[in-house]
Amino acid sequence: MFNVFGFYKFKKLQSLHKKKYLLQKNLFKQNIRGTIILAKEGVNASIAGQYADIIFIINKIKKTLDIRNFDSENISKCKFQPFHRAKVKIKKEIVPMKLSLSQKTKNKNIYIEPNKWNKLIKAKDTLVLDTRKPFEYKVGTFKKSINPNVDNFRDFPKYLDKLNKKKTIAMFCTGGIRCEKASFFLKKKGFKNVYQLRGGILNYLKKVSKKKSLWKGECFVFDNRISVKHALIKGSYSMCSGCRKPISPKDKKSSKYEEGVSCPNCQDRLTNSQKERFRMRQNQINLAKKSGKKHIFQKEFN
Repeated sequence: MFNVFGFYKFKKLQSLHKKKYLLQKNLFKQNIRGTIILAKEGVNASIAGQYADIIFIINKIKKTLDIRNFDSENISKCKFQPFHRAKVKIKKEIVPMKLSLSQKTKNKNIYIEPNKWNKLIKAKDTLVLDTRKPFEYKVGTFKKSINPNVDNFRDFPKYLDKLNKKKTIAMFCTGGIRCEKASFFLKKKGFKNVYQLRGGILNYLKKVSKKKSLWKGECFVFDNRISVKHALIKGSYSMCSGCRKPISPKDKKSSKYEEGVSCPNCQDRLTNSQKERFRMRQNQINLAKKSGKKHIFQKEFN
């Protein structure tokens, strides 16, 4: 059983290349996979490994980055290793919005615990805002929520500028980090009643029972689980090899679905040469499966 650990921390970091080297070295040493993103404003990561290795690497990360506690963290279990490799990246921002956030400014944001979230979003005058990408929104979301339909988070401020400043806004995202910047942006623009779900959807699905939940569908995650349900159990979605978008069991019943090649989202957009290339790749995977061997394109859990 693997433990999947996600976390972020807004904190001024220096000597990023040195820190990247130290973290990369420890990830390989402990057989941890996943991605850690470093920026001058902080760290954002999702990693997976055996429990003892995860505990070891968490302590190493905190020591290397001089962090006592993360701003947000979530942990779940998975029967397979959901990441292909270990990566440490250096970027300008841990959330690309052309807006730097510090621990001091972040502390002005207002958080709502999962057990109080339902009451807030049920209120008639509350605008429930899903800050994720459109394809994530389609996999699952909260009742009553709206999505800006923005593919690039850098363009998100253009949508936020159009909102009514008198509205009560309840926003959420997968783990909370995208809302940190969106909340701060709205505060700077003069919005007064802005709230965010503490720990994001993952925290809600972990702490709120399905019976009491206002969540519809599943939650897309950026690893080979593809989606999770309540209690963070692996969901029913898989990934289309043609367009790299999540596909449901219903999508697989479509005449436009071809394993390893296409789905209803992309079948009409792919060229014939692309489809032939994907068929050759899938054929290699099928041959590897028959011979009991692993293939470079094969998922860990297949």
